[in-house]
Amino acid sequence: MEILDLPPGEASRLVPLLQDLHALHVEHQPARYPAAPSDAALGQWLHEWLQQEDITALIAESPQGALLGYVLFGIEHRPPLPVRFEETRVMVHHIITAKDFRRMGVGQALLTAVRQRAETQGIGTIATTYAPFNKASAGLFESQGLRPALTMAEWRA
Repeated sequence: MEILDLPPGEASRLVPLLQDLHALHVEHQPARYPAAPSDAALGQWLHEWLQQEDITALIAESPQGALLGYVLFGIEHRPPLPVRFEETRVMVHHIITAKDFRRMGVGQALLTAVRQRAETQGIGTIATTYAPFNKASAGLFESQGLRPALTMAEWRA
């Protein structure tokens, strides 16, 4: 397995895995997420997102070139506030492993690469959000030392 940067022009490679990830969210929270976005819309959105200066996608690729998983993250610069210290952090937005390759260390390898990027840039904080139903993500992040710091709650009419 090799961890590689994914250029914006190849964003469409992520669409099948993003569809799987999105379907999980739709299944558990249908009032929050629209069902079945088109591949074209997702590809365009990912392409535009990856063109932003502080957004990166890393992929895990097999020796045969198969996409095993990806992580999409950004660098966030947060100014100091009277109630919070200034910080620069890495924010993990998406991480998913292809179904056939789960529980084989792909997610671990991707998050290790994110941590190495952060350390190389002198960034000492990695953050993420995940839904309470997504026990796999919670376990993966916890195995990498990420611990819950906040709880976000919603009410929807």
